[in-house]
Amino acid sequence: MFAKLAKSTLVAAAMTVAAAPAFAAGGAGYVENYNFSWQGPFGRFDQNQLQRGLQVYTEVCAGCHGLQYVPLRTLADEGGPGLTEDEVRAYIDQNFIEVWDDDLQDWRTATPNDHFPGSMLENAPDLSLMAKARTGFSGPYGLGITPLFNGLGGPEYIASLLTHYTGTEREEFGAVLYGNETFSGGYIAMAPPLWDDAVEYNDGTEATVEQMALDVSAFLMWTAEPHLMARKQMGFTAIIMLGILSVLLYLTNKQLWAPVKARAKGESSPAE
Repeated sequence: MFAKLAKSTLVAAAMTVAAAPAFAAGGAGYVENYNFSWQGPFGRFDQNQLQRGLQVYTEVCAGCHGLQYVPLRTLADEGGPGLTEDEVRAYIDQNFIEVWDDDLQDWRTATPNDHFPGSMLENAPDLSLMAKARTGFSGPYGLGITPLFNGLGGPEYIASLLTHYTGTEREEFGAVLYGNETFSGGYIAMAPPLWDDAVEYNDGTEATVEQMALDVSAFLMWTAEPHLMARKQMGFTAIIMLGILSVLLYLTNKQLWAPVKARAKGESSPAE
């Protein structure tokens, strides 16, 4: 029975890896299976990539979209973009981030304890949880080991959406729609937001469309799962503790039943 179960698991894993090149997330179209640094059991967020993604979000995405569920102070959290507290304050000042104060009934300069502003347009979705909202598994449905091979699907969806515009357009009910291989239905209301050198990276990385798409997707994954690394560490700790406990239980069980087994064996032997 266990041999059959192990064989089935290996076959399913092989199917999952074979299906890696592309998969559907959230009922969407083509989704590229990009490799991100945090994927796999030992993966971690790339701090430099998160900082580049923050830059892309700030200079490109923030004009329409928001991050209303993300506190500004978390930019300094361990495992995140890694800004210092002074750099967080400088980020607020440089980008003129303001929040509405109900007590003052007026706008004021944000503090690190405030959240990122919300979306500027009604039809522009907030991006705080976008990477989780677009999560989708590839391979056999419900296969729990899939994320170890192909990630969660949300960041892959975002990166694919940003890099798979077809260049075609069509007008529908007075609105211009743009062809996109990833978006459900093949057309999206958002014009292509990225082009080569749309931003000038502070670390000198070449700002290609794909690079910017991957960086902002990584940043949005962090906004949706800021404690991902801590949960991974907790999971590994639990696995190690359970492994030690299993060994101790096995040895204890063996020690407790040893006299009984010895007596039973003696009774079953022929009398001298």
